[in-house]
Amino acid sequence: MDTRFNLFENEIGLKLAKRFAGIAQVVQQSPLPKSTQELVALRASQINGCGHCIDMHVKEAAAAGESAVRLHLVAAWRESTVFTEAEQAALALAEEGTRLADAHLGVSDETWARVREHYDDDQVAALVAVVALINAANRLAVILHQRGGSYEAGMFTAAMG
Repeated sequence: MDTRFNLFENEIGLKLAKRFAGIAQVVQQSPLPKSTQELVALRASQINGCGHCIDMHVKEAAAAGESAVRLHLVAAWRESTVFTEAEQAALALAEEGTRLADAHLGVSDETWARVREHYDDDQVAALVAVVALINAANRLAVILHQRGGSYEAGMFTAAMG
């Protein structure tokens, strides 16, 4: 399966990608821990079946020092002992925020309360943005048939310069 369309080779696509990257940069510079950002992005990408984003976020997390054990256990985080309560709350939010069509109530009050226990207002803003952005990125990559495997840590940042 070949990539259908390269956003970076189209004037409008490149403008959109740069603005998207600008929002991602705000999140990256927020007080939300980088490890939490990557774990959340990875979990949503797993749910959405986005090989390109799974590849990107596994490699970015590993480059930032995340352990292989934790990366391997993200898909089964509820059945694992390697995630903090705060990370578990963020992963629950990622799942519920990604599976909106599966749950007519969206994010549960219980999950929201757990998130608020562990994150301040700035971190919550960044966390919600991570969930929204990764879901948008997953859709772009899946629609355009961007496949995983060739990403190298730092490529996205370098491309957006």
